[in-house]
Amino acid sequence: MVNTHLLVSDAEHFRIDYEINPYMSTANQPDSGVAVAEHDAIVEAHRSAGRTVERMSSAPGCPDMVFTANAALVRRGRAVLGRPPAARADEVEHYRRWLDRRGFEVIEAPYAFSGQGDALPCGDILLAGSGWRTDPRMHEFLRRSLGYDVVPLHTVDRRWYDLDLAVAVIGNPHTLAWCPEALDRPSRDRIENLGLDLIEVSRGEAEHFALNLISDGDTVTMTRSAPRLAAELRSRGLHVVELSTTELAKGGGGVRCTALTLDQR
Repeated sequence: MVNTHLLVSDAEHFRIDYEINPYMSTANQPDSGVAVAEHDAIVEAHRSAGRTVERMSSAPGCPDMVFTANAALVRRGRAVLGRPPAARADEVEHYRRWLDRRGFEVIEAPYAFSGQGDALPCGDILLAGSGWRTDPRMHEFLRRSLGYDVVPLHTVDRRWYDLDLAVAVIGNPHTLAWCPEALDRPSRDRIENLGLDLIEVSRGEAEHFALNLISDGDTVTMTRSAPRLAAELRSRGLHVVELSTTELAKGGGGVRCTALTLDQR
């Protein structure tokens, strides 16, 4: 199983101080209390599913630390740090210290890298995005550093600024949910040629963060804004927990964005 050991931060300092994705507007601030409640509900859902959740406090000057998935990509005791846009650069040192104190071998990313937001493990395959917040040269670096067989993917525009808005690993390593319209033609071909069970998600639901979910293969924790995907997952025997993410979405994130997976077995 995967996604059973997660690192999360908090929404205490979450606000929109800048605009680095199409969902963010400094004129549309989240309700702080509601955002904290949304994040707390996500953490409680993880724990109710039997997942281990570790927490680190966000820093006052880092309003996007709630989106902890961008911190790194972790495998077998090694962690390749994210290298986010300049507006989020101050986050990196906080994550570096946390991972180092817990015994991970911490590796610097030599190029722009959106961490687990653009890197979705599926067995020994790594579905790896690039073009918006990750430099494509990171793919070879991740292959060498973490031992994955990298499948490069590219989304069609900035609505899908990170791959985890367009693709979700449901059953590792055999089931993917995805929005074909979010990916360019070569990327669609690569996914279709993997021989996996594919669940298609409409662009409408994907644009409401349907695919920004966390699945351990038994329980799927996802937004409440994607009823058709939720129904499809239940029809396959999965336990589905739907949660409100309306305030977190104002920062361009959902359930997957709020957690860094520490286990990739």
